[in-house]
Amino acid sequence: MEIGNSLRIFANLMGTKFFISGIGTDVGKTLVSKILCRVLYADYWKPMQSGELHDLDSEKVATIQQLPFQVFSERYLFSKPLSPHAAASFDGISVELTDFKIPHTERNLIIEGAGGLLVPINQRGDCIIDLVAYFEVPTVLVSRHYLGSINHTLLSINALRQRNIPITGIVFVGNSLPETEEIILRISEIPLLARIPHFESLTDDAILRYCESYGEEIRTKFAHGLE
Repeated sequence: MEIGNSLRIFANLMGTKFFISGIGTDVGKTLVSKILCRVLYADYWKPMQSGELHDLDSEKVATIQQLPFQVFSERYLFSKPLSPHAAASFDGISVELTDFKIPHTERNLIIEGAGGLLVPINQRGDCIIDLVAYFEVPTVLVSRHYLGSINHTLLSINALRQRNIPITGIVFVGNSLPETEEIILRISEIPLLARIPHFESLTDDAILRYCESYGEEIRTKFAHGLE
């Protein structure tokens, strides 16, 4: 790609915020966020995390090298690895949508969600998808292949569309399954942003090599997804 076109893509993306949501738990949202922080020159924020306070997702993202980006502090850290509504209740915390304010940055910003879109964040029944709507930012959907993932992916897309939340595209994580990916893309008509393989060793070096190989392609697809 010509340098001029690359700079144009970068300029078009600058200052954009993306909410990274998954079709469920443990589908690779943090891995995707870590890669996107590098290839999109983005800062990172995870509004809330439940449990694993000794190994925060924000700390995993912050280990990436060779990029001067900022990792913002979580708004809430819950002590138990439960759904946010239950974890907040256990810690005696009342969570409201208005408690959250997107950190200010002139760079791009990756906002990582918790679990899937219909995970409740309080006892009233506000869910992650309500937080996305409150933020008014486009969503990147992360899908990992397993039995039932087609259903979960299409249901997530339908939920976003029912709320008129823009979907920039989808990222598939793990070993490629062409038939699964093709039918999801055909039915949903959602752009494919990236395929991120299963890393035998999830080291920063492996991630950086992937970014060097596919970063320009991913930036181009994101730019087209925003047009």
